[in-house]
Amino acid sequence: MSADVRYPLTSRTLDNGLRVVVSPTPGLGVVAVNLWYDVGSRHEEPHRQGFAHLFEHLMFQGSRHVKSGDHFALLQGHGGSLNATTSFDRTNYFEAMPAGVLDLALWLEADRMAYLDDVLTQENFSNQVDVVAQERSQRMDNVPYGTVFEKALPLIFDSEHPYGHLPIGNMRHLADATLAEVSAFHAAYYMPSNAVLSIVGEVDIDDAFAKADTYFSHIDAGDTPKRELPSTLPPLAEPHRADYTEDVPAPAIWFTIRLPVDAPDSRELAAATLGSSIVGEGETSHLHRRLVRRDKTALSAGMGVNALIAGNSLGLASVRAVPGQDLDAVVEAVADVLGRFAADGPTDNELALARAQAERDWLDEMGTAAGRADAISACALLFDDPDVLNERLSLLRSITRDEVQQAAQSWLLHAVNAQVRIHPGQSGVQV
Repeated sequence: MSADVRYPLTSRTLDNGLRVVVSPTPGLGVVAVNLWYDVGSRHEEPHRQGFAHLFEHLMFQGSRHVKSGDHFALLQGHGGSLNATTSFDRTNYFEAMPAGVLDLALWLEADRMAYLDDVLTQENFSNQVDVVAQERSQRMDNVPYGTVFEKALPLIFDSEHPYGHLPIGNMRHLADATLAEVSAFHAAYYMPSNAVLSIVGEVDIDDAFAKADTYFSHIDAGDTPKRELPSTLPPLAEPHRADYTEDVPAPAIWFTIRLPVDAPDSRELAAATLGSSIVGEGETSHLHRRLVRRDKTALSAGMGVNALIAGNSLGLASVRAVPGQDLDAVVEAVADVLGRFAADGPTDNELALARAQAERDWLDEMGTAAGRADAISACALLFDDPDVLNERLSLLRSITRDEVQQAAQSWLLHAVNAQVRIHPGQSGVQV
Protein backbone atom coordinates (compact mmCIF):
# COMPACT_ATOMS: atom_id res chain seq x y z
CA MET A 1 0.00 0.00 0.00
CA SER A 2 1.25 3.47 -0.86
CA ALA A 3 2.28 5.89 1.83
CA ASP A 4 -0.29 8.32 3.14
CA VAL A 5 -0.38 11.65 1.32
CA ARG A 6 -1.78 14.75 2.97
CA TYR A 7 -1.65 18.36 1.88
CA PRO A 8 -1.51 21.41 4.17
CA LEU A 9 -4.82 23.29 4.14
CA THR A 10 -5.72 26.45 6.02
CA SER A 11 -9.20 27.96 5.65
CA ARG A 12 -10.67 31.31 6.59
CA THR A 13 -13.90 33.06 5.69
CA LEU A 14 -13.89 36.77 4.96
CA ASP A 15 -16.52 39.00 6.52
CA ASN A 16 -18.42 39.01 3.23
CA GLY A 17 -18.66 35.22 3.20
CA LEU A 18 -15.90 34.41 0.70
CA ARG A 19 -14.28 31.13 1.73
CA VAL A 20 -10.51 31.20 1.19
CA VAL A 21 -8.31 28.10 1.34
CA VAL A 22 -4.50 28.30 1.19
CA SER A 23 -2.17 25.34 0.55
CA PRO A 24 1.50 26.35 0.46
CA THR A 25 4.22 24.46 -1.41
CA PRO A 26 7.54 26.16 -0.59
CA GLY A 27 10.08 26.22 -3.38
CA LEU A 28 7.56 25.54 -6.14
CA GLY A 29 8.07 28.93 -7.75
CA VAL A 30 4.52 29.12 -9.13
CA VAL A 31 1.12 29.84 -7.63
CA ALA A 32 -2.36 28.82 -8.72
CA VAL A 33 -5.58 30.72 -8.08
CA ASN A 34 -8.86 28.86 -8.41
CA LEU A 35 -12.26 30.47 -7.90
CA TRP A 36 -15.35 28.25 -7.83
CA TYR A 37 -18.85 29.71 -7.94
CA ASP A 38 -21.75 27.59 -6.71
CA VAL A 39 -23.56 27.90 -10.03
CA GLY A 40 -23.80 25.46 -12.90
CA SER A 41 -26.41 24.21 -15.29
CA ARG A 42 -28.41 22.63 -12.46
CA HIS A 43 -29.18 26.11 -11.13
CA GLU A 44 -30.84 27.21 -14.38
CA GLU A 45 -34.53 27.34 -15.18
CA PRO A 46 -35.50 24.58 -17.64
CA HIS A 47 -36.62 27.21 -20.17
CA ARG A 48 -33.36 29.19 -19.89
CA GLN A 49 -30.69 26.58 -20.36
CA GLY A 50 -27.15 27.87 -20.78
CA PHE A 51 -26.96 30.92 -18.51
CA ALA A 52 -24.09 29.53 -16.39
CA HIS A 53 -22.03 28.68 -19.46
CA LEU A 54 -22.84 32.07 -20.96
CA PHE A 55 -21.35 33.76 -17.89
CA GLU A 56 -18.21 31.70 -18.23
CA HIS A 57 -17.71 33.73 -21.41
CA LEU A 58 -19.13 37.05 -20.20
CA MET A 59 -16.74 37.12 -17.25
CA PHE A 60 -13.86 37.59 -19.69
CA GLN A 61 -15.49 40.57 -21.41
CA GLY A 62 -14.08 43.11 -19.00
CA SER A 63 -15.22 44.83 -15.83
CA ARG A 64 -15.00 48.32 -14.35
CA HIS A 65 -11.21 48.56 -14.43
CA VAL A 66 -10.37 45.88 -17.00
CA LYS A 67 -10.95 46.11 -20.73
CA SER A 68 -12.36 43.21 -22.72
CA GLY A 69 -9.61 40.69 -23.39
CA ASP A 70 -7.20 42.21 -20.86
CA HIS A 71 -7.71 39.46 -18.30
CA PHE A 72 -5.99 37.07 -20.71
CA ALA A 73 -3.52 39.61 -22.05
CA LEU A 74 -2.28 40.82 -18.66
CA LEU A 75 -1.74 37.39 -17.13
CA GLN A 76 -0.30 35.77 -20.25
CA GLY A 77 2.01 38.74 -20.59
CA HIS A 78 3.41 37.85 -17.18
CA GLY A 79 3.90 34.16 -17.98
CA GLY A 80 0.55 32.96 -16.67
CA SER A 81 -2.06 30.59 -18.05
CA LEU A 82 -5.79 30.79 -17.38
CA ASN A 83 -9.22 29.62 -18.39
CA ALA A 84 -12.68 28.70 -17.08
CA THR A 85 -15.12 25.81 -17.30
CA THR A 86 -18.79 25.21 -16.56
CA SER A 87 -20.31 21.94 -15.39
CA PHE A 88 -23.59 20.72 -13.94
CA ASP A 89 -22.65 21.76 -10.38
CA ARG A 90 -20.32 24.75 -10.66
CA THR A 91 -18.38 27.29 -12.70
CA ASN A 92 -14.65 27.70 -12.07
CA TYR A 93 -12.11 30.32 -13.09
CA PHE A 94 -8.44 29.51 -12.73
CA GLU A 95 -4.96 30.94 -13.23
CA ALA A 96 -1.44 29.58 -12.78
CA MET A 97 1.56 31.93 -12.91
CA PRO A 98 4.90 32.83 -11.40
CA ALA A 99 4.52 33.49 -7.69
CA GLY A 100 5.16 37.22 -8.08
CA VAL A 101 2.03 37.63 -10.22
CA LEU A 102 -0.41 36.58 -7.48
CA ASP A 103 -1.55 40.14 -6.74
CA LEU A 104 -2.49 40.73 -10.37
CA ALA A 105 -4.53 37.51 -10.58
CA LEU A 106 -6.44 38.26 -7.38
CA TRP A 107 -7.15 41.84 -8.44
CA LEU A 108 -8.49 40.69 -11.79
CA GLU A 109 -10.75 38.05 -10.22
CA ALA A 110 -12.04 40.52 -7.64
CA ASP A 111 -12.75 43.21 -10.22
CA ARG A 112 -14.96 41.00 -12.32
CA MET A 113 -16.70 39.58 -9.26
CA ALA A 114 -17.51 43.08 -8.05
CA TYR A 115 -17.98 45.07 -11.24
CA LEU A 116 -19.06 42.84 -14.12
CA ASP A 117 -22.39 44.71 -14.17
CA ASP A 118 -20.56 47.75 -15.55
CA VAL A 119 -20.06 45.95 -18.88
CA LEU A 120 -23.14 43.72 -18.87
CA THR A 121 -24.63 45.34 -21.96
CA GLN A 122 -26.93 44.09 -24.68
CA GLU A 123 -24.02 44.20 -27.12
CA ASN A 124 -21.77 42.05 -24.91
CA PHE A 125 -24.64 39.68 -24.18
CA SER A 126 -25.52 39.24 -27.86
CA ASN A 127 -21.87 38.80 -28.85
CA GLN A 128 -21.30 36.06 -26.31
CA VAL A 129 -24.49 34.25 -27.30
CA ASP A 130 -22.96 34.10 -30.78
CA VAL A 131 -19.70 32.77 -29.31
CA VAL A 132 -21.58 30.05 -27.42
CA ALA A 133 -23.43 29.16 -30.62
CA GLN A 134 -20.12 28.76 -32.44
CA GLU A 135 -18.72 26.64 -29.61
CA ARG A 136 -21.79 24.41 -29.63
CA SER A 137 -21.56 24.06 -33.41
CA GLN A 138 -17.88 23.13 -33.30
CA ARG A 139 -18.10 20.74 -30.33
CA MET A 140 -21.55 19.19 -30.75
CA ASP A 141 -23.81 19.97 -33.67
CA ASN A 142 -21.26 19.38 -36.44
CA VAL A 143 -19.33 16.54 -34.81
CA PRO A 144 -20.20 12.87 -35.33
CA TYR A 145 -22.14 11.64 -32.29
CA GLY A 146 -21.71 15.14 -30.82
CA THR A 147 -25.26 15.53 -29.48
CA VAL A 148 -25.71 12.01 -28.12
CA PHE A 149 -25.19 13.05 -24.49
CA GLU A 150 -27.94 15.62 -24.92
CA LYS A 151 -30.19 12.91 -26.30
CA ALA A 152 -29.31 10.49 -23.50
CA LEU A 153 -30.01 12.64 -20.43
CA PRO A 154 -33.82 12.74 -20.89
CA LEU A 155 -33.91 8.96 -20.68
CA ILE A 156 -32.94 9.04 -16.99
CA PHE A 157 -33.85 12.57 -15.83
CA ASP A 158 -36.98 14.56 -16.62
CA SER A 159 -36.77 18.16 -17.83
CA GLU A 160 -37.30 19.56 -14.31
CA HIS A 161 -34.44 17.59 -12.79
CA PRO A 162 -31.22 19.57 -12.10
CA TYR A 163 -29.34 17.28 -14.49
CA GLY A 164 -32.03 17.19 -17.14
CA HIS A 165 -29.97 19.30 -19.56
CA LEU A 166 -26.33 19.92 -20.47
CA PRO A 167 -24.24 22.95 -19.43
CA ILE A 168 -23.45 23.89 -23.05
CA GLY A 169 -26.83 25.58 -23.37
CA ASN A 170 -29.87 25.71 -25.60
CA MET A 171 -29.45 28.30 -28.33
CA ARG A 172 -33.16 29.01 -28.67
CA HIS A 173 -33.38 29.68 -24.93
CA LEU A 174 -30.41 32.06 -25.05
CA ALA A 175 -31.78 33.85 -28.12
CA ASP A 176 -35.11 34.38 -26.34
CA ALA A 177 -33.52 35.59 -23.09
CA THR A 178 -33.57 39.25 -22.16
CA LEU A 179 -30.72 41.28 -20.72
CA ALA A 180 -32.80 41.76 -17.55
CA GLU A 181 -32.99 37.97 -17.08
CA VAL A 182 -29.26 37.61 -17.60
CA SER A 183 -28.52 40.41 -15.14
CA ALA A 184 -30.83 38.85 -12.54
CA PHE A 185 -29.04 35.50 -12.91
CA HIS A 186 -25.71 37.22 -12.32
CA ALA A 187 -27.02 39.04 -9.25
CA ALA A 188 -28.34 35.77 -7.80
CA TYR A 189 -25.15 33.72 -7.96
CA TYR A 190 -21.92 35.65 -8.55
CA MET A 191 -21.03 36.96 -5.10
CA PRO A 192 -18.42 36.29 -2.40
CA SER A 193 -20.72 34.27 -0.16
CA ASN A 194 -21.45 31.89 -3.05
CA ALA A 195 -17.81 31.24 -3.94
CA VAL A 196 -14.60 29.54 -2.81
CA LEU A 197 -11.12 30.93 -3.53
CA SER A 198 -8.14 28.56 -3.37
CA ILE A 199 -4.52 29.73 -3.47
CA VAL A 200 -1.89 27.01 -3.89
CA GLY A 201 1.86 26.99 -4.42
CA GLU A 202 4.69 29.39 -3.56
CA VAL A 203 2.76 31.43 -0.95
CA ASP A 204 3.03 32.37 2.70
CA ILE A 205 -0.22 31.51 4.47
CA ASP A 206 -0.75 34.80 6.29
CA ASP A 207 0.35 36.81 3.27
CA ALA A 208 -2.08 34.94 1.01
CA PHE A 209 -5.01 35.60 3.35
CA ALA A 210 -3.99 39.25 3.64
CA LYS A 211 -3.98 39.58 -0.14
CA ALA A 212 -7.38 37.91 -0.44
CA ASP A 213 -8.75 40.32 2.15
CA THR A 214 -7.20 43.32 0.36
CA TYR A 215 -8.74 42.52 -3.01
CA PHE A 216 -12.07 40.91 -2.08
CA SER A 217 -13.23 42.25 1.28
CA HIS A 218 -14.85 45.39 -0.18
CA ILE A 219 -17.30 43.33 -2.26
CA ASP A 220 -20.82 43.08 -0.88
CA ALA A 221 -21.69 39.58 0.36
CA GLY A 222 -25.07 39.45 -1.34
CA ASP A 223 -27.89 37.08 -0.40
CA THR A 224 -26.48 33.57 -0.61
CA PRO A 225 -28.81 31.27 -2.57
CA LYS A 226 -30.30 28.36 -0.67
CA ARG A 227 -28.94 24.96 -1.68
CA GLU A 228 -31.88 22.65 -2.27
CA LEU A 229 -30.86 19.22 -3.53
CA PRO A 230 -33.25 16.45 -4.65
CA SER A 231 -33.28 12.98 -3.18
CA THR A 232 -31.49 10.14 -4.94
CA LEU A 233 -33.43 8.46 -7.74
CA PRO A 234 -33.18 4.67 -7.93
CA PRO A 235 -31.63 2.91 -10.93
CA LEU A 236 -33.80 2.95 -14.02
CA ALA A 237 -35.90 -0.22 -13.79
CA GLU A 238 -37.73 -0.13 -17.14
CA PRO A 239 -36.12 0.02 -20.61
CA HIS A 240 -35.97 3.44 -22.28
CA ARG A 241 -34.59 3.72 -25.80
CA ALA A 242 -34.22 6.39 -28.48
CA ASP A 243 -33.07 5.75 -32.06
CA TYR A 244 -31.63 8.33 -34.44
CA THR A 245 -30.17 8.27 -37.92
CA GLU A 246 -27.23 10.61 -38.45
CA ASP A 247 -24.34 11.19 -40.79
CA VAL A 248 -21.89 9.05 -38.81
CA PRO A 249 -19.26 6.51 -39.92
CA ALA A 250 -20.50 3.60 -37.81
CA PRO A 251 -23.48 2.58 -35.67
CA ALA A 252 -23.09 3.31 -31.98
CA ILE A 253 -24.91 2.94 -28.67
CA TRP A 254 -24.74 5.05 -25.52
CA PHE A 255 -26.00 3.76 -22.19
CA THR A 256 -26.86 6.28 -19.47
CA ILE A 257 -26.80 5.24 -15.82
CA ARG A 258 -28.12 6.79 -12.63
CA LEU A 259 -25.50 6.35 -9.93
CA PRO A 260 -25.22 7.17 -6.21
CA VAL A 261 -24.72 10.80 -5.23
CA ASP A 262 -21.24 12.12 -4.53
CA ALA A 263 -20.53 12.93 -0.89
CA PRO A 264 -17.46 13.08 1.40
CA ASP A 265 -18.05 9.51 2.60
CA SER A 266 -19.71 8.11 -0.52
CA ARG A 267 -18.43 4.53 -0.39
CA GLU A 268 -21.17 3.41 -2.76
CA LEU A 269 -20.12 5.86 -5.47
CA ALA A 270 -16.44 5.03 -4.93
CA ALA A 271 -17.28 1.34 -5.36
CA ALA A 272 -19.36 2.03 -8.48
CA THR A 273 -16.52 4.12 -9.91
CA LEU A 274 -13.96 1.36 -9.36
CA GLY A 275 -16.39 -1.13 -10.87
CA SER A 276 -16.92 1.11 -13.88
CA SER A 277 -13.16 1.33 -14.35
CA ILE A 278 -12.80 -2.46 -14.31
CA VAL A 279 -15.70 -2.97 -16.69
CA GLY A 280 -15.05 -0.13 -19.10
CA GLU A 281 -11.77 1.75 -18.79
CA GLY A 282 -8.91 0.93 -21.16
CA GLU A 283 -7.93 -2.04 -23.27
CA THR A 284 -7.87 -4.46 -20.34
CA SER A 285 -11.48 -3.70 -19.39
CA HIS A 286 -14.20 -6.33 -19.63
CA LEU A 287 -16.10 -4.48 -22.36
CA HIS A 288 -13.04 -3.95 -24.54
CA ARG A 289 -11.83 -7.51 -24.17
CA ARG A 290 -15.27 -8.94 -24.97
CA LEU A 291 -16.56 -6.68 -27.77
CA VAL A 292 -13.39 -5.40 -29.42
CA ARG A 293 -10.88 -8.21 -28.98
CA ARG A 294 -12.97 -11.38 -28.70
CA ASP A 295 -16.24 -10.80 -30.59
CA LYS A 296 -14.78 -8.17 -32.93
CA THR A 297 -18.19 -6.51 -33.06
CA ALA A 298 -17.02 -3.11 -31.82
CA LEU A 299 -14.37 -0.57 -32.72
CA SER A 300 -14.37 0.82 -29.16
CA ALA A 301 -16.20 0.27 -25.88
CA GLY A 302 -15.97 2.03 -22.54
CA MET A 303 -17.66 3.29 -19.40
CA GLY A 304 -17.07 6.29 -17.13
CA VAL A 305 -18.52 8.18 -14.17
CA ASN A 306 -19.34 11.85 -13.60
CA ALA A 307 -19.53 12.44 -9.83
CA LEU A 308 -22.35 14.89 -8.98
CA ILE A 309 -24.09 16.13 -5.83
CA ALA A 310 -27.74 16.83 -6.73
CA GLY A 311 -29.34 13.49 -5.91
CA ASN A 312 -27.48 11.28 -8.37
CA SER A 313 -24.17 10.95 -10.12
CA LEU A 314 -24.07 10.05 -13.79
CA GLY A 315 -22.59 7.07 -15.58
CA LEU A 316 -22.13 6.81 -19.32
CA ALA A 317 -21.10 3.75 -21.35
CA SER A 318 -20.63 3.66 -25.10
CA VAL A 319 -19.97 1.16 -27.84
CA ARG A 320 -18.99 2.18 -31.35
CA ALA A 321 -19.90 -0.87 -33.39
CA VAL A 322 -18.29 -2.32 -36.48
CA PRO A 323 -20.18 -1.01 -39.57
CA GLY A 324 -23.02 -3.33 -40.45
CA GLN A 325 -23.06 -4.95 -37.02
CA ASP A 326 -26.42 -5.83 -35.47
CA LEU A 327 -26.87 -3.52 -32.48
CA ASP A 328 -29.19 -5.92 -30.69
CA ALA A 329 -26.33 -8.40 -30.54
CA VAL A 330 -24.04 -5.70 -29.18
CA VAL A 331 -26.53 -4.87 -26.44
CA GLU A 332 -26.82 -8.56 -25.53
CA ALA A 333 -23.04 -8.76 -25.20
CA VAL A 334 -22.93 -5.65 -22.98
CA ALA A 335 -25.70 -7.07 -20.80
CA ASP A 336 -23.79 -10.34 -20.54
CA VAL A 337 -20.58 -8.55 -19.50
CA LEU A 338 -22.42 -6.58 -16.83
CA GLY A 339 -24.34 -9.63 -15.65
CA ARG A 340 -21.20 -11.70 -15.23
CA PHE A 341 -19.42 -8.90 -13.39
CA ALA A 342 -22.39 -8.40 -11.06
CA ALA A 343 -22.52 -12.15 -10.39
CA ASP A 344 -18.81 -12.71 -9.87
CA GLY A 345 -17.49 -9.33 -8.73
CA PRO A 346 -13.94 -8.22 -9.45
CA THR A 347 -10.92 -10.40 -8.88
CA ASP A 348 -8.44 -9.28 -6.26
CA ASN A 349 -6.01 -8.36 -9.01
CA GLU A 350 -8.59 -6.34 -10.95
CA LEU A 351 -9.54 -4.35 -7.87
CA ALA A 352 -5.88 -3.73 -7.00
CA LEU A 353 -5.18 -2.48 -10.51
CA ALA A 354 -8.28 -0.25 -10.53
CA ARG A 355 -7.30 1.22 -7.17
CA ALA A 356 -3.74 1.81 -8.36
CA GLN A 357 -4.94 3.56 -11.53
CA ALA A 358 -7.36 5.76 -9.60
CA GLU A 359 -4.66 6.60 -7.06
CA ARG A 360 -2.19 7.47 -9.81
CA ASP A 361 -4.74 9.71 -11.53
CA TRP A 362 -5.44 11.47 -8.24
CA LEU A 363 -1.75 11.95 -7.45
CA ASP A 364 -1.13 13.26 -10.98
CA GLU A 365 -3.84 15.87 -10.42
CA MET A 366 -2.45 16.79 -7.01
CA GLY A 367 1.06 17.04 -8.47
CA THR A 368 0.42 20.48 -9.94
CA ALA A 369 -0.58 23.63 -8.09
CA ALA A 370 -3.43 24.14 -10.55
CA GLY A 371 -4.77 20.62 -10.12
CA ARG A 372 -4.65 20.78 -6.34
CA ALA A 373 -6.26 24.22 -6.26
CA ASP A 374 -9.15 22.94 -8.36
CA ALA A 375 -9.65 19.89 -6.14
CA ILE A 376 -9.51 22.02 -2.97
CA SER A 377 -12.14 24.39 -4.33
CA ALA A 378 -14.32 21.41 -5.26
CA CYS A 379 -14.22 19.92 -1.77
CA ALA A 380 -14.79 23.28 -0.09
CA LEU A 381 -17.68 24.28 -2.34
CA LEU A 382 -19.47 20.98 -2.86
CA PHE A 383 -18.90 19.42 0.57
CA ASP A 384 -18.24 22.49 2.74
CA ASP A 385 -14.96 20.95 3.87
CA PRO A 386 -11.68 21.28 1.95
CA ASP A 387 -10.08 18.59 4.12
CA VAL A 388 -12.23 16.01 2.31
CA LEU A 389 -9.37 16.20 -0.17
CA ASN A 390 -7.05 14.52 2.34
CA GLU A 391 -9.50 11.66 2.95
CA ARG A 392 -9.95 10.62 -0.70
CA LEU A 393 -7.05 8.18 -0.87
CA SER A 394 -7.96 6.38 2.34
CA LEU A 395 -11.56 6.04 1.13
CA LEU A 396 -10.40 4.68 -2.20
CA ARG A 397 -8.02 2.18 -0.61
CA SER A 398 -10.66 0.87 1.79
CA ILE A 399 -13.26 -0.18 -0.81
CA THR A 400 -13.71 -3.96 -0.79
CA ARG A 401 -14.50 -6.53 -3.47
CA ASP A 402 -17.93 -7.07 -1.92
CA GLU A 403 -18.71 -3.35 -2.11
CA VAL A 404 -17.74 -3.21 -5.79
CA GLN A 405 -19.84 -6.27 -6.54
CA GLN A 406 -22.81 -4.80 -4.66
CA ALA A 407 -22.49 -1.53 -6.58
CA ALA A 408 -22.45 -3.49 -9.83
CA GLN A 409 -25.60 -5.37 -8.83
CA SER A 410 -27.40 -2.28 -7.56
CA TRP A 411 -26.39 0.26 -10.21
CA LEU A 412 -24.14 -0.78 -13.11
CA LEU A 413 -26.30 -3.76 -14.05
CA HIS A 414 -29.08 -1.35 -15.05
CA ALA A 415 -26.99 0.45 -17.68
CA VAL A 416 -28.68 -1.29 -20.62
CA ASN A 417 -32.07 0.10 -19.59
CA ALA A 418 -31.31 3.55 -21.07
CA GLN A 419 -30.06 3.38 -24.66
CA VAL A 420 -29.47 5.92 -27.39
CA ARG A 421 -28.75 4.23 -30.69
CA ILE A 422 -27.19 6.15 -33.56
CA HIS A 423 -27.56 4.62 -37.02
CA PRO A 424 -25.65 5.77 -40.09
CA GLY A 425 -27.82 7.48 -42.69
CA GLN A 426 -29.63 10.70 -43.47
CA SER A 427 -30.13 12.68 -40.28
CA GLY A 428 -33.50 12.35 -38.62
CA VAL A 429 -35.32 10.63 -35.79
CA GLN A 430 -36.26 7.02 -36.41
CA VAL A 431 -39.68 5.77 -35.43
